[in-house]
Amino acid sequence: MTPWQATAWRFQGDDAGRVATTSLDDGGEMQVRFLGETLARVSLRPAGGWREPRTWAVAPQGQAPWEGREREDLSGFNLPATGAEENRFGTSQLSVTLATGPLGLCWHAFGADTPVLQDRATTAYLRQGRGGLVRHYQARDRADRYYGLGDKTGPLDLHGRRLRTAGLDALGYDPERGDPLYKHWPFMIKRAGNGQWVGLYYDTLAACTFDLGCEHDNYHDFYRYVEIDDGDLDYYVIAGRSPAEVIAQFVQLIGGTQLPPRWSAGFAQTAMGLADAPDAQVQLGKFLDEAIAHRVPVSSFHYGSGYSSRGKRRYVFTWNASKFPDPKALNARFHEAGLMLVANTKPCLLDDHPAFGAVEAAGGFIQDARTGQPVLEPFWDGQGSHLDFSNPTTLAWWKDGLTRMVLNYGIDAGWNDNNEYAINEDYAQSSGFGRPVPMHRSRGLHPLLMTRATYEAQQAHSPQAPVYTITRGGMPGIQRYAQTWTGDNSSDWRNLRWNLRTGLQMSLSGMFNVGHDVGGFFGPSPGPELLARWVQACCLNPRMVMNSWKADGVTTVPWLHPEVSAITRSAIELRYRLMPYLWSLFERAASQHEPIIRPTFYDFPEDAQCLEGCDDFMLGSSLLVAPVVEEGATRRHIYLPQLPQGGQWFDFETGQAYASGQWHTVDAALDKLPLFARSGAAIACAAPAPGQVARHDDPVSEIRRF
Repeated sequence: MTPWQATAWRFQGDDAGRVATTSLDDGGEMQVRFLGETLARVSLRPAGGWREPRTWAVAPQGQAPWEGREREDLSGFNLPATGAEENRFGTSQLSVTLATGPLGLCWHAFGADTPVLQDRATTAYLRQGRGGLVRHYQARDRADRYYGLGDKTGPLDLHGRRLRTAGLDALGYDPERGDPLYKHWPFMIKRAGNGQWVGLYYDTLAACTFDLGCEHDNYHDFYRYVEIDDGDLDYYVIAGRSPAEVIAQFVQLIGGTQLPPRWSAGFAQTAMGLADAPDAQVQLGKFLDEAIAHRVPVSSFHYGSGYSSRGKRRYVFTWNASKFPDPKALNARFHEAGLMLVANTKPCLLDDHPAFGAVEAAGGFIQDARTGQPVLEPFWDGQGSHLDFSNPTTLAWWKDGLTRMVLNYGIDAGWNDNNEYAINEDYAQSSGFGRPVPMHRSRGLHPLLMTRATYEAQQAHSPQAPVYTITRGGMPGIQRYAQTWTGDNSSDWRNLRWNLRTGLQMSLSGMFNVGHDVGGFFGPSPGPELLARWVQACCLNPRMVMNSWKADGVTTVPWLHPEVSAITRSAIELRYRLMPYLWSLFERAASQHEPIIRPTFYDFPEDAQCLEGCDDFMLGSSLLVAPVVEEGATRRHIYLPQLPQGGQWFDFETGQAYASGQWHTVDAALDKLPLFARSGAAIACAAPAPGQVARHDDPVSEIRRF
């Protein structure tokens, strides 16, 4: 690869409009501009212009145009006053020193003498002459910690790993080492050894490889790099005094977080086997009867795609009348019981789908750029073509189909599934709203556009109701519309433990409304102990949906094992008891850009012990949750973070006090979820009316003060 060479830096503009620019040896140009006191952008524009002239992620005003935001658009940013002196300029909070030989940048934040971020001293910006790869190298210290990158498996600290941002349908993935999963999310956070925090967002739709210390070269000091596959090097530097400040700025940059309807915060049930059954309507009615009989609180039911299946093949926006002879009547029965309904939808039409010909004639599929024909690839036991959501005709078709065949049948929300767009054809191309985009630069875009189309169709159908939808795939921007989750996990203890870390990693990445398939989706059914611990571990996650697909046809439900059904019901009831507090965190996520669940170092960044890996997490700033994730364990070893002024932690149920800043061993019998409140906390709790099953909208019954 060839390093870029640069001329002297020059400053253009005045005060808030100032930008630093240098010309590159290949005719391109690099610019550095400050968009906020602690927010800067570095853009390396190729000589022939941007490969990706538009962005769909950056949306400081809360929304991006359907056709994308022009990359040079500065609307929505309050450009700060900047000072410039020789080759250093910036704001009072963040500044950069600019070098040309070799080209490199060095960033300082909040007056600290040590750089918060520094390009590799030898070579930092490289291009591949025989292809479109570009690389950005930065200095690495052994004490650095790295977080983010979306749905990444394993320990939260990603130092030493090589990871890829490209969505795949990762059924049964390794929860500790598997990569990539479902999201394209090129945002990372660095904690330097001296305690400084900084975020980096690479605004590209091309797949990226983040080498965070896996590679070593004798001719360079310690380094890490980002490699972008035939895309643009256009990145944002975000400085903060804490991880909270970095994350909040990033989420503001990508348009904030949607506040869903309150019912979506309740417990939900789904299972592929129920809707796949030959007598699916009977099976779903039976589930409803059993939920009522077992007095388990359930706020919604999520239809698996079996309502549209013939055998194993799925046909979006159709109903299998032999399995569902009267779906509207069934849906009405769910509503009468107080449950909302969500239906699975897929963005690929099998080649024998009844609408395939019409969509093909309208140019509505991802096409082969050489022939103009739809790209056919394997999908759900057949061959199918993916819908092109960058084509307005396709968007209209999708919204119409969702409205006529899903929402008008009594379904309340759409579930955007199997939307990773992992298309392999080299010449696959999206229409790009009249400006064609090769598929390798638009894979992450289509799940975002699909989710937005589902969101807007629901909004138009029920304009007075807040919108809930969910997506499995996506890129920065999906949080403006939808909830997401960790995908098709497996039912074992490793998945229970490591899924919790992946959910926290997603929260650190700016996906706040997250969760897991409770009990595990794939593999053998969970045993009694595993199911009980999984329900406890997930009952205080933002998303709580029990979902499964088991070869033996057994559906994972809270009452699957009678010997632990009281325990699983109790954990679900705890969620509803804490619903006022939980819902306040949803509101803060939308208004203050705060994660709902987060690792303990988010709230206690100065406590070194909190930086070490553990299975605990904070639910908001007041509660610490310590799930049991080891088979057979009945005691839990836990570190309770240091609180100011001698503050203590209290067992939420018993009120027993524990010293902060110390390790404790606490009771964790099978019916116990260790849960602690910090001193000074005031937790609003709800209770149902006497004799009633809990609901998501039960009134506040008490304020627990600690």
